[in-house]
Amino acid sequence: MLADLITGFSTMFTPMTMVIIFIGVILGLFFGSVPGLTATMAVAICLPITYTMDPAMGMALLMGLYIGGISGGLIPAILLKIPGTPSSIATTFDGYPMAQKGEAGKAFGLAITFSFLGGLLSIAALILIAPPLAEFALRFGPIQYFAITLFAMTLISSLSEGSILKGLLGALIGMAIAMVGSAPIDAFPRFTFGLTDLDAGFNLLPVLIGLFALGEILMTAEKKINPSLSKKVNHKVKGFGYKITEFVGQWWNFLRSSLIGIGIGILPGLGGGPANLIAYATAKNQSKHPEQFGKGAPDGVVASESANNASVGGALIPLMALGIPGDTVTAMLLGGLMMHGLQPGPLFFTQNVDIVYGIFAALIIANIAMIIFLFSGMRVFIKLLSIPKHILFPIIIVLCVVGAFGVNNRIFDIFALIFFGVLGFLLIKFKFPIAPVILGFILGPIAELSLRRGLMLTKGDFTPFIIDPIAAVFWIIAITSIVLKVVKSFRDNKAEVRV
Repeated sequence: MLADLITGFSTMFTPMTMVIIFIGVILGLFFGSVPGLTATMAVAICLPITYTMDPAMGMALLMGLYIGGISGGLIPAILLKIPGTPSSIATTFDGYPMAQKGEAGKAFGLAITFSFLGGLLSIAALILIAPPLAEFALRFGPIQYFAITLFAMTLISSLSEGSILKGLLGALIGMAIAMVGSAPIDAFPRFTFGLTDLDAGFNLLPVLIGLFALGEILMTAEKKINPSLSKKVNHKVKGFGYKITEFVGQWWNFLRSSLIGIGIGILPGLGGGPANLIAYATAKNQSKHPEQFGKGAPDGVVASESANNASVGGALIPLMALGIPGDTVTAMLLGGLMMHGLQPGPLFFTQNVDIVYGIFAALIIANIAMIIFLFSGMRVFIKLLSIPKHILFPIIIVLCVVGAFGVNNRIFDIFALIFFGVLGFLLIKFKFPIAPVILGFILGPIAELSLRRGLMLTKGDFTPFIIDPIAAVFWIIAITSIVLKVVKSFRDNKAEVRV
């Protein structure tokens, strides 16, 4: 294995290939940092270019785009409270408050460092244990997926600030939005009201950008701000932005969140979006100071960024070992491999050793390039915080509109963006948390599809959904987490009554 990895590095350590990896990372960071331009779009646009390259060089470009695209989302998440990609949703929860408190350097430093380490850990998992992990993932059918998604739904209470009821209602709103369009399996149109544009439902990006970006902009526009009286925050950065003790203190949070990212990434259809939310909620539940989350807790940034970058290697495990893409980006990568006459699967590791270990080497090099480029530009990014909001926000709105339109080249998506911007404004106005809405929108369709497929397999019998060993484990964890949350709420209320 070591000799094969050395061979892979020797393939990638050529001037042209290194330049291509660097270009891929830079382009990926750009696509990830602009709201609406995701890693999927970066790979899709550059995929035809790789047709003229040899397989190793083509894969090098695509790996650079993948790593850069996932990592770039942290930039607007911390600076503007806008997730550049679905993988950076949870980074906004504490990254932006840290920036507003003058700790943008610390937020960036921790996010970049643990993005790098999470990526390395997932690549190590990809190299060492890809085949057995992928085979285990094959045991997950619709029954197990339904249990997992409902377990993830129980984390809504952790993502809800204040009223748990509002958090649950927010999740139901997200699930209701996701039900617009053609139903899974039978494609029966639901809530389309005769509009053909609604047949395909709402795309995730207009929903995501509208709720987070436009909703926040409308809330800010409502406030009267006198620029001369606005508080000036010191954003000077020393070193990497954090102390060594702060780095060491995050080791367990990093390891737990990375393992969650790898595990979620392995399961086809989930990816970095749910991974960073689940890792964030877990970090909050396990923290000794959960009340600090959402107000600028470094633990939240570390959990989110460790998980979303760890999902990269996790998603590549079923792709390379079984030929099953783990998320939308790896679906594009599958097309890139097949375009070069390569067939991922059990024989891929034996018949194409040079390409396999070349991909591993490209991922490691791209990860190193990512941390170098982000740290090099960190101080430049932070300077954006000094731009007056009345200048910055119109630029953001234009980028959001371009990003929404670029998803499917439809004017309808721009109107959807505006609609969800207004909805986000109303939700924030009435103190509804946005995160459960997004979680419901992402996980709702997965739960529905898994339930319907499972019932088709069991011929309408719900018993296997409960007695299946893997599903039962997730049911027990879900019920336990709910009980613990209720007990904690009861104790907190009792303590308040005594005071």
